[in-house]
Amino acid sequence: MPAKSDLERLDAMNDSNIDYSDIPALDEAFFRNARVVVPPGKKQLTVRLDADVLQWLKDQGKGYHSRINAILRAYYEAHKDPASPR
Repeated sequence: MPAKSDLERLDAMNDSNIDYSDIPALDEAFFRNARVVVPPGKKQLTVRLDADVLQWLKDQGKGYHSRINAILRAYYEAHKDPASPR
């Protein structure tokens, strides 16, 4: 996550000062192949984590619950059975 001073500097920038030259334009092919992906609903649970792992997640800044979910989702996506309907 960028430092707070970087975020403040970026927030103060005008759109005209942003260099988009390394980002390709979104063309018809992009929108033809695009799809909306809505993750399934969330369920609340209690989980026990190693203290050092939890501290590391919290040290990354606000939103550590979402970060835990993103880490687990990335692992799930990398290891799920492609034939599975879920």
